[in-house]
Amino acid sequence: MRKLTIRLPPELHRALKEAARREGKSQAELVREALSLYLAGRGEPRPRSLGASEDPELSGRALEKWLEEAWTGRPPRP
Repeated sequence: MRKLTIRLPPELHRALKEAARREGKSQAELVREALSLYLAGRGEPRPRSLGASEDPELSGRALEKWLEEAWTGRPPRP
């Protein structure tokens, strides 16, 4: 297990200490449980959009034409 040092506001530290006492667990154990639940609820990261869909005037075909011209340096084929 790896060690991590965190700083907590006094009221959060007091609440953690009290919860650990009530549940008969260590503060570290409660923090690990809470962090595990938080991270599990976030799910897998999703790929971000490249932004093409944000432009209502840009269609897929227009994008293909633009890319062809940009990559080859000549106008696209008809």
